[in-house]
Amino acid sequence: MATAGALRTVLEYLAYRLAAAIFGLLPEPLSRRLGHTLGSLAYLLADGRRQMAMRHLVRVLGSEHEIEAATREAFGAYGRYWAEVFWVRPHRVPGMLARITVDGLDRVRRAQAEGRGMIYVLPHIGNWEVAGSVAHDLGLELIAVAEDLRNPRLASWFASVRKSFGIDVVFADGSPRVMEALAEGLRRGAAIALVTDRKVRAGGVRVEFFGEETELPGGAAALAGRFGVPVFPVAAFFADGPGHHLVIEAPVEIPAEGVDRVMVGTQRIAMALERLIRRDPTQWHILQPNWPSDHAVS
Repeated sequence: MATAGALRTVLEYLAYRLAAAIFGLLPEPLSRRLGHTLGSLAYLLADGRRQMAMRHLVRVLGSEHEIEAATREAFGAYGRYWAEVFWVRPHRVPGMLARITVDGLDRVRRAQAEGRGMIYVLPHIGNWEVAGSVAHDLGLELIAVAEDLRNPRLASWFASVRKSFGIDVVFADGSPRVMEALAEGLRRGAAIALVTDRKVRAGGVRVEFFGEETELPGGAAALAGRFGVPVFPVAAFFADGPGHHLVIEAPVEIPAEGVDRVMVGTQRIAMALERLIRRDPTQWHILQPNWPSDHAVS
């Protein structure tokens, strides 16, 4: 069994590296379109994930909308995300930066001028890792928390890919060292990026999210209350063609005191993420159960 598990680990890693090698050979337009096409094909084949994505989009759009078309487009966006992950190389990042437009960059610059750290909370919209390139271009140290992977080879490769975007990765393995690393980064004036619209480990905070109760990570509110740093809601939307549009909203007000400050702060973050997702729900790609009621049908 151990040998079979080790073989699966190696094969999984090699499959990702092969995909990166293939997409890396393609010109950007072809890579982008192929990723979208493969994502649309996955919409047809991944019945369980398709049904789950539809449930999520009904929460955002309402059942009166054309949910099937919106879900197909969300799968296409997810395919484009992976195409960009496989295609990116360090020498290509400057070209990507040249095709990024940004709303609200002055907010980050003001926080940077004050010499404090800051926190970005992001949904699974477009290519959220593009925000790392913008932060890096501003001279900011950026630390992101990523879902812990059981495959150490794959984890190491993902960390190197995110480094291409200017992102240092801390894997959420459930140990105290994760919060310690983020706290130390904030003390240095670093920016912390937290994808916060989905809980991947136990211990979330109960919030109302798109009209239904669920749990979301409370780390952003806890750190902001502890260090008094701003929490910026951020989303990196795909442009219609090449490029991205980065939106940086005004900071979420996080209570500095009170026994329920983390709960209140996380609820306010959830509301900010709702606003960002509603800008273009067809770019929101969460394909896993995200509300308690989802598990009854998954």
